[in-house]
Amino acid sequence: MDTDTRRWAALGLLCAANFMVVLDSQIVLLALPSVERDLAFTGGGAQWVMSAYLLGFGGLLLLGGRTADLAGRRRTFLAGTGLFLVASLLCGSAWNGGALIGARVAQGVSAALMAPSALSILTATFAEGPARNRAIAVWASVGGFGATAALLVGGPLTGGLGWRSIFFLNVPAAVLLLALGPSLLDESRGGARRGYDPVGALTVTLAASATVYGVVRIPETGWTSAWTAGSLAVAVVAGVAFVLAESRSRAPLVPLRTFRSRRLTGGNVVTLAAAMAVFGTSLAVSRYAQDVLGYSPLAFGFATAVLPLAAVAGSAAAQAALRRATVRAVAPAGLAVMAAGCLVLARVPAGGYATVLLPGLALLGLGLGASGVAGSVAALAGGAEGDAGLASGINTAAFQFGGAFGVAVASTAVLSWADGTGPAAGFRAAFAASAGIALAGAVVAAALLGTPARRRVSEPVKVTTR
Repeated sequence: MDTDTRRWAALGLLCAANFMVVLDSQIVLLALPSVERDLAFTGGGAQWVMSAYLLGFGGLLLLGGRTADLAGRRRTFLAGTGLFLVASLLCGSAWNGGALIGARVAQGVSAALMAPSALSILTATFAEGPARNRAIAVWASVGGFGATAALLVGGPLTGGLGWRSIFFLNVPAAVLLLALGPSLLDESRGGARRGYDPVGALTVTLAASATVYGVVRIPETGWTSAWTAGSLAVAVVAGVAFVLAESRSRAPLVPLRTFRSRRLTGGNVVTLAAAMAVFGTSLAVSRYAQDVLGYSPLAFGFATAVLPLAAVAGSAAAQAALRRATVRAVAPAGLAVMAAGCLVLARVPAGGYATVLLPGLALLGLGLGASGVAGSVAALAGGAEGDAGLASGINTAAFQFGGAFGVAVASTAVLSWADGTGPAAGFRAAFAASAGIALAGAVVAAALLGTPARRRVSEPVKVTTR
């Protein structure tokens, strides 16, 4: 096939990997009751079937992104896919709760290798400008479809074939990726080989893992609990140690110069705020629709399908807008639209699906698509030539950490603000908090992205390939 056809075929393969990673992080949600019964989880232990994946994923994203730069992006992607295949088989064959949680950690580790390496391969395949913007828009849209597909197929699969089927579903997809990857994906790495930085790897992984661990337990233990305070204290100490180690290392895992780019930092602020808003809102909508309105999981999936469909439209609109406007204009505008959607949802219980949930979710999706594309374009364009994997890892980490914090904030609001008249006040508080997060992100992003970049988005990036 010709070069242009081959690179778009490569995009399709990378998007399939993204779909699988996102699907697997969400599909377990609807299977948790069955898992809890079959494997005899007690005391809320089944929530770790989800949290273990996030712990492995979020804790190793930066290390996975830098590994892709140094060891080779295609090699890292295929290694992660192979591990994902094995971990999925172990999840589906788990004989007890401990085995399932361990296998879920392994799945998260494999996703931490797959996701940033796939996104960095995308940036190496498409030069900055309209082609890359279009590719990122497709990438973001596929992620949204993955999250919705999890809600649509998770219930029927669990009910018809059992919860183990949701893990075995990954096996043929992973085999296909491993079969086609070597021929469709070019190898690339971040310039000259450098040694690994074991101190940096240890401290950044400890900081990220402690942050994720503390945040995912907030809904269970509270913001002021000893578990939360201790975990976040470990994260702070490890983070300080990481900065000191990187400032003295000859071959740092994460060069501190990376964060001097206002474009990269601003783009990741957009990604963080968008993830906090959409994950927090999605949790509140899910609980409101199913616990208060009585939607079944399948009905809820169809009712909320408007969100990813609107996200596709928002992605396309952002792609078109970036041809004429800057990311400083598009990214904050997308976050503002997300905030508007959250405020519409905050009208519950006034109105019904057609007057509150539908327009609120549509606005949320439009804003998510626009801010997601603009934020990723800024973040990936702001890194140095040899740091594409690292920039991708940071951007993916911003989304994952944002999602974890958003869920924690929304869960706290739902529980803390519920009053004697019913749960509606708690849901309104959760939607209002998400709106505030999106608006704050818009203000900060506009300030950070206001300084012109040294390099225009339309300039190509040279990548060392082999």
